[in-house]
Amino acid sequence: MLKKINPALWSGRTDHLDNRESFRYHQVVDFSNIASSPKTCAIIGFQCEEGVRRNNGRLGAAQAPDALRSELAKLPWRAVEGQRLVDIGNIECQDSHLEQAQQHLGDVVAELLTKEITPIILGGGHETAYGHYLGVRKFIGKEASLGIINIDAHFDLRPYDEQSSSGTMFKQILDNGENTSYFVAGIQRYGNTQELFNRADELGVAYLYEDDMDSLPEELDQFISQHDFIFLTLCTDVLNAAFAPGVSAPSPFGLEPAVVRSIIQKVTSHDKTLSFDISEVNPTLDENNRTVRLGAYLVNEAIMGFLR
Repeated sequence: MLKKINPALWSGRTDHLDNRESFRYHQVVDFSNIASSPKTCAIIGFQCEEGVRRNNGRLGAAQAPDALRSELAKLPWRAVEGQRLVDIGNIECQDSHLEQAQQHLGDVVAELLTKEITPIILGGGHETAYGHYLGVRKFIGKEASLGIINIDAHFDLRPYDEQSSSGTMFKQILDNGENTSYFVAGIQRYGNTQELFNRADELGVAYLYEDDMDSLPEELDQFISQHDFIFLTLCTDVLNAAFAPGVSAPSPFGLEPAVVRSIIQKVTSHDKTLSFDISEVNPTLDENNRTVRLGAYLVNEAIMGFLR
């Protein structure tokens, strides 16, 4: 079940008690009212890193949801009157039961979408994306075409014959999800084996290398136009390690934050886009809270994109 968060996580500077134009996130977040509303974003924490553990990654991402909240709380709230933010709490992965946690996340995502509320999911390892997918697919049904846009250095198309992990979820989706296509922006040429490139080609995955992003706007427009619905997922290891050291698998040649921000702005402002998740922020590996703070700023871009 959803675990309520400590409201004290949402704290920060208060410039004015009554003037909404001076408000910050911690002054507007709601913890209870999730009534149907097309002008509402709902934060869900996914406190899980079992997939990272199974993928032999560095642990710590389960601490990210609350850390991201603490940084997001400090930012100015720039949405207009009537637009809302709710925090419905955290889903915890209990006793290594990854699949149950992913299913729970999917059920919550589907429920929010049914209420016309936009899910904003704070992972967790990137296994978060599979639970995210389950919820979106449950909501849109089997027949609708779904496009997944992943900002990532890695394909995450590893085999899952023995067990699923943070490196298998998109193969799981493509193997079992009819009417689903997959686009990855930021692929590292030397962050994926040739076998994974071959598998991506066999599965019809569209991708752009991190050093060849010039055609990105046109590629995104074309991909979005081909689908009924879109969801966006961000693995923060796509970012250059100079900006985001606190991730499981840092990328020395990763994308600069401005590039990632532009993708988020473009995709979340599109009417077809239903939801967003951020994954692989690892507070235990961070330096001076740089990755957590950057992650919070990117979450803010997603929220503002949906509400605009």
